[in-house]
Amino acid sequence: MTDSSNAQAVRAEEPSTPADRQLGPGAHALMRQNFGNIGNAQFQHIAAREVAAPHPPQVVEIAPRTFMIQPGMANVALFETDEGLLLVDAGCAGDGPALLQAVRQSSELPLHTVVFTHGHIDHAFGLWSFLEAGERPRVVAHENLLTHYARYAKTAGLNAAINGQRPGANGRSWPSAAEDFVVPDITFRDSLELRIGGERFVVRHAKGETDDAAWVWAPRRRVIAAGDLVVGYLPNAGNPRKVQRYAEEWADAAEEMAALGADCVITGHGECVRGSEAIRDELLTMAAYLRHIVRHTLDGLNAGLRPDEIVQSLAVPEHLAAHPRLQPRYDRPEFICRNVIRRYGGWWDGHAANLLPAPVAAQAHEIAQLAGGVPALAARARELADSDLQLACHLAEWAYLAEPQSEAAQECYVEVFGRRREAEPSLMGKLAFSEPHRRVAAQCATSGH
Repeated sequence: MTDSSNAQAVRAEEPSTPADRQLGPGAHALMRQNFGNIGNAQFQHIAAREVAAPHPPQVVEIAPRTFMIQPGMANVALFETDEGLLLVDAGCAGDGPALLQAVRQSSELPLHTVVFTHGHIDHAFGLWSFLEAGERPRVVAHENLLTHYARYAKTAGLNAAINGQRPGANGRSWPSAAEDFVVPDITFRDSLELRIGGERFVVRHAKGETDDAAWVWAPRRRVIAAGDLVVGYLPNAGNPRKVQRYAEEWADAAEEMAALGADCVITGHGECVRGSEAIRDELLTMAAYLRHIVRHTLDGLNAGLRPDEIVQSLAVPEHLAAHPRLQPRYDRPEFICRNVIRRYGGWWDGHAANLLPAPVAAQAHEIAQLAGGVPALAARARELADSDLQLACHLAEWAYLAEPQSEAAQECYVEVFGRRREAEPSLMGKLAFSEPHRRVAAQCATSGH
């Protein structure tokens, strides 16, 4: 790939931040591996128009008059036609100026149509720069995008918290005001055919990471712009802190795309997929992987097993788990399994005491008493960490919850989960296992230590 733009937006990077120390170097290395052009500043200000990705966009012409642009963490597809340009996605808010410059360096034709593959913050928020520059494209999206936007506005504080976001220049950490959103001119339900420059482009709906997901098929060029339905790692069909994902429909979409015989898939993140055989292999393996998890989960639910029994008994066949482009670098099979459980079952985990439980602090205090006190519980957690890190985390958390002010409990909590975080392959796991560091830092700040 070659650099194609020198954006004027702010690209400042903090060499070390509190978030770095909480998340650890492994988490940021995974972010760069999964998402490419993103750094600490934009990761913490992902909704801010004034904070750009750390490096200029990269552009590659993957077919005649067909480009994949990487302005930031998400990819953008650009199709040049005789009538104008079709842009698929628009990146983060801070990617707008650089994306505009990259597009203009690739073609002088007007921006005719923009398709949003879904309403996530890294795909649908950079178009403002084109609009302010006087471009007037028609915007196309699935009809559920409007509900997606409404949910973003309703849960701005929640999303800012779980994504570790800080306020931008407008004072907002997450899109919530009307001016933050570009509302589509055209919405569709199942499928929409576009004719641009005498060429046919098919936009298809497919539930996957979101319920408003869409992908674009350019049959004359044999190119698919897949959005986040194809990303080069295990699909994000689990995500412990986010709304429902759709593993079954994701598999349906993968099989539908595989049947088209495409020569290239422009992915939502990372490198594109080239060659019809490589594309079929990845998509059909992905579909089989997801269907295996769904089938296992439904079999367990129908057999009356508890959620923990279903998840613990999940075993992914080696020929699926070994696929190099389906590794659990972001999500995990266990998380996908739990998302299927959530979709078809209730929230109760099946353990009677957890239906109307005692406060977790009270539970932890009693466990610490039985163990001989918090120091004894913390010491056992450290001892156990060498042989059973998973179990040691329970003890370390009990010790902290029993006495959050205890330095022994704080140190144990951070140390044991720090080890768990470093051993964790998925980004979402690493972020979750960074929570003890954040809690202890907040507790120390409150107590003045």
